Amino acid sequence: MSSEPARRPRRLWALWAALLALFSPLLLTPASAPAATATDTTATAQAEPVPGMFNPRQTWLRDSTAGLFLHWGMYTQPEHYDCDSWQKAVNDSGWNPDYWVKETQKIHGSYIVLATFHSRLGYARPWPSKIPGSCSTKRDILGELIKAAKAKGIKVILYMTDDPQWHDVMGPESFDSAAYSAYKGKDVDLTTRPGFGEFSYDNFFEVMHNYPDLKGFWIDNDNEYWEQHHLYEQIREQRPDMLLSNNNEDTPIMDTVSNEQKTGMTPDYDMPAAYWTSMPRLTESCYKVPSSGAWWYDGQDRPVDTALNIRRYVANAGTSYKSLMDLQAQVDGTFPPQQQAFTDYLSKYLDPIWESLHGVEGGGYLYGGLRPGAWNDGAYGYTTVSKEDATRQYIHVTTRPAGTDSGTLRIRDNSTKVKRISDLRTGRKIAFDQHDGTVTLKGITTWDPYDTVFKVETERHRQGLYPSNTVRATATSSKDGHPAANLTDGDLTRYWDSNAQVPVSVTLDLGDMKKARYLAVNQTEWSPTYNREPFGRKEDSARIKDYKVFVSDDGEHWGDPVKTGVMESARSTRYVDLDTTARYIRLEVDSTWSAATVVPFYHQLRIDEIAVGHSYPVSHDRG
Repeated sequence: MSSEPARRPRRLWALWAALLALFSPLLLTPASAPAATATDTTATAQAEPVPGMFNPRQTWLRDSTAGLFLHWGMYTQPEHYDCDSWQKAVNDSGWNPDYWVKETQKIHGSYIVLATFHSRLGYARPWPSKIPGSCSTKRDILGELIKAAKAKGIKVILYMTDDPQWHDVMGPESFDSAAYSAYKGKDVDLTTRPGFGEFSYDNFFEVMHNYPDLKGFWIDNDNEYWEQHHLYEQIREQRPDMLLSNNNEDTPIMDTVSNEQKTGMTPDYDMPAAYWTSMPRLTESCYKVPSSGAWWYDGQDRPVDTALNIRRYVANAGTSYKSLMDLQAQVDGTFPPQQQAFTDYLSKYLDPIWESLHGVEGGGYLYGGLRPGAWNDGAYGYTTVSKEDATRQYIHVTTRPAGTDSGTLRIRDNSTKVKRISDLRTGRKIAFDQHDGTVTLKGITTWDPYDTVFKVETERHRQGLYPSNTVRATATSSKDGHPAANLTDGDLTRYWDSNAQVPVSVTLDLGDMKKARYLAVNQTEWSPTYNREPFGRKEDSARIKDYKVFVSDDGEHWGDPVKTGVMESARSTRYVDLDTTARYIRLEVDSTWSAATVVPFYHQLRIDEIAVGHSYPVSHDRG
């Protein structure tokens, strides 16, 4: 990561949208989703899953919660301008890989991403290399780290940059083009993208051949030379166990896409609201733990906002992202005092609530669960669902209610019947009442300063919904391959696409006159939620804005709308509460939130699933 200029607009939005449509039930599927039998006259055959998209090599990262991101190299303060002096400083300071491994364990991390071959850190290679061209240490620092990490069950991934433009950022030249040219037997200018692409290409192969326990590459963007010479395909062939991750760009061959730190969110810790990748894609959130400064140690003991960072950690777990936490190693590998104090604190803080953050998926999205986001009286938070037992859920209150009744929390139940609620840290039972689509937690007297966690025991299956195979969906417009039938097929990994038509209408046929209490709308989570005007971007949410709901007995006579409204630009299931009896329900979308200037999202409406509810779960416990 660096303070580099804006990257070229090479992100393949359309391609990613197509890939998302290909995902199959190789994933976990919501417990409530029955087999898809609904049909539609516009339906087309669904494609097979993308080969390798859910390869077993990804299992360990899918099972992870967090990782440690380390930017560390020649220009770590105090800067060193030749490799020997940097290596001497590292050795003399007592650098030891066990320290990084222990710090990873403190943040409950499963992996380390080592960023030393970095454009702003001198393109240093902390391993003995036979390839001349930039700093290469005689001591095998990378090998020592891999060995120490493996002994504790932690994986190591190596950062690789595509960018030579900072070769002389500190004054002295980082590259030795003459030495590399002699090695290759031809003239190669490492300061150019093609030349650096060739140099870095050679380093990929050297490293993956020399370090069989290295688990992957974390790649900062892309280089044309790599693409032209099929680098990724060769890695797949020669080291099929290796993960490939890419920063801020989604490339199909990559296992992981990493979303860089976002700011300007409300609340400030809700970074996932600005991300454009979502489940079931394997996705990281990479962010700096210090509140200011560069991604690398700049000589200062930068402050750490404990509340912000704990809540980011929770936000990512609550949306099925992996937290890749950047801590700034000094030359000796240790962290400045304020960062060290944070890891020490986090280690103790996470233990009592670890079951709610690990071995879980984000609730309210693809995997069911209570609805996260904005709750009553300014409360905000996330929910998680156990992978092992879908009847075990957790509510994470990262911002507590601030109203007159601050001991009460109200959450949309997402058709989930609750049986018991307790405070995870204390085990104390919490009284609750559930009706009309809402669970109300009562008598809460103790709030954690960062994350109050409630354990929720539920019924296994969602209640009050008509089975998806009894509801038939049609639409006034559908894109090829994304028919309206996808709206009621019980598979949240397939979506309906309006084919850039807004206004547009979706009609749901219940098959007979039936009670309809609400629509549960799961929109595709492929666009950011927040307007990022301070960063030069207009509103880019592709979600529903203005809508109307009509009902009909015969599918021909509709009359006036029974409901009109504005659907908030927010993630997770959105509800349209009704109180009607009909056979046909029509949802008319008159506008979406995205500005016309944001072409990838303007009028690009996509909805995974629409469920029709006939009743609300009812439950209570006096505590």
